Amino acid sequence: MSPLYFMLVAIAGFLIYSIIMWFYQRRIVKTLSEEEFRAGYRKAQLIDVREANEFNAGHILGSRNIPLSQMKTRMKEIRPDLPVYLYCQSGMRSGRAAQFLYRRGYKNLSQLEGGFKKWSGKVKAKK
Repeated sequence: MSPLYFMLVAIAGFLIYSIIMWFYQRRIVKTLSEEEFRAGYRKAQLIDVREANEFNAGHILGSRNIPLSQMKTRMKEIRPDLPVYLYCQSGMRSGRAAQFLYRRGYKNLSQLEGGFKKWSGKVKAKK
């Protein structure tokens, strides 16, 4: 098998996997605009899945920090019977966190479109 053929098969496999994951994620997590997110996050569990240093540099007022890297050990802090609003810096980690939670029985999952970098509302930073 030639290296070019192998490379094309690998790229095609990656693209197919990416498309499948994109459709799967769209089915399990609602991606909300900032206005929709702002309208509902006070009635939900607001979770920032970024690392602690990112959270301390600035986060949405009222959010809790449960980094994606700690989600497995800290998911008991999130109630499955209440809506869960997730966000990260750009939307990638919050999507992965939603997939992780969905596989463990959490159903009412939403994420902020564009992540924290697109947020224009109130922000709190630790000094």
